[in-house]
Amino acid sequence: MGRNTVNTCSFCGRTMPEMFQGMERTTLICSECIESGYKMLTAKPKKVAAKAGELSLANLPTPQGIKEFLDQYVIGQDDAKRFLSVAVYNHYKRVLQEISNDDVEIEKSNILLVGSTGTGKTLLARTIAKMLKVPFAIGDATALTQAGYVGEDVESLLVRLLQDADYDVTKAQRGIIFIDEIDKIARKSENMSITRDVSGEGVQQSLLKMLEGSIVNVPPQGGRKHPDQELIHIDTKNILFICGGAFDGIERKISQRMNTQTVGFAAQEKAAQVDKNNLLQYIAPQDLKSYGLIPEIIGRLPVLTYLEPLNKEALRNILTEPKNALTKQYKKLLAMDNVTLTFDDEALDYIVDKAIEYKLGARGLRGLMETVMTDLMFELPNHKHLGKTQEFRVTKQFTEQKLGHRKLIQLKNAV
Repeated sequence: MGRNTVNTCSFCGRTMPEMFQGMERTTLICSECIESGYKMLTAKPKKVAAKAGELSLANLPTPQGIKEFLDQYVIGQDDAKRFLSVAVYNHYKRVLQEISNDDVEIEKSNILLVGSTGTGKTLLARTIAKMLKVPFAIGDATALTQAGYVGEDVESLLVRLLQDADYDVTKAQRGIIFIDEIDKIARKSENMSITRDVSGEGVQQSLLKMLEGSIVNVPPQGGRKHPDQELIHIDTKNILFICGGAFDGIERKISQRMNTQTVGFAAQEKAAQVDKNNLLQYIAPQDLKSYGLIPEIIGRLPVLTYLEPLNKEALRNILTEPKNALTKQYKKLLAMDNVTLTFDDEALDYIVDKAIEYKLGARGLRGLMETVMTDLMFELPNHKHLGKTQEFRVTKQFTEQKLGHRKLIQLKNAV
């Protein structure tokens, strides 16, 4: 602009003879605004204080606090809860630690839960994420294949975590991923195969870097990656991976290992003290290797614990004691229809007996309860417009009538 012309800055309103003008020649900016903008862009970002409710070292619950919270939702499994509580506490201390000048670097400790179906592996992981208010994602290892083959890539696990974090990468990088059915990607034998095992050992190899901690390129909407697709970079070093699996038949591996160590009368006497009804409590990394997990992935899952099979008492407590117990859920549902629901102890005992008889586990309890309650939930809401509170008592006779032999067979096949 000419020196004899007085111009007004479009940003601050100052009048100066010389201004920088935009492409349209209608926008003007003075040198002082340019200098202020430069300082803003080059200034170091200030440390933002943790938001209310956000996880920090100050509000991180202790291992005992974590276990007490788990006790409200999960019945039994004290050993697994203790292992989980300590591992989760140490993991988030590592994530939230202040940067120090010493050479001690705390490594992450991912977790492996071994237990038969319906013992609470998924529930434990989900409850911990709920307590800590961190993003949580569940993935099924059976759907994963090695990159380049039909199926899901291991990166799809991070896509689900990212979605749960509303695409906040910083938040997602402190989340928890639960990989279920990890035993289904075991290789078929301990010997190296000359053919591609794309849904077994190949997936294990693909998981290695993610479990250990690396920067992974993730397609934001999932699906296969394309050269022109914009990718999101996620660092997995602070993501806690909890893996679970039933490892059906691993008891034979444990039994073989323990029997090979028995030599002499004293050893035989020690072997006689082994609880043969719950061999999972003696599980060791070498049993996982014999089952088909590669040593590298076992090393990246250092916290190994087991879940006990549920007995009658535990199944009975699951129906009534937890905060979200099944009986409490049905009572709340029918209370919305002005129905006061009660359960006889004999009726609940009968449901538990059938769950044990047909080996349905805790997961099968909901199926049994749904079978008992469906007709009630179909008929009782028709009377709520009368304005009176109804009462209904679930008796053993009513339960026996609803749980016919044919329906139980269908439930067993469904679970």
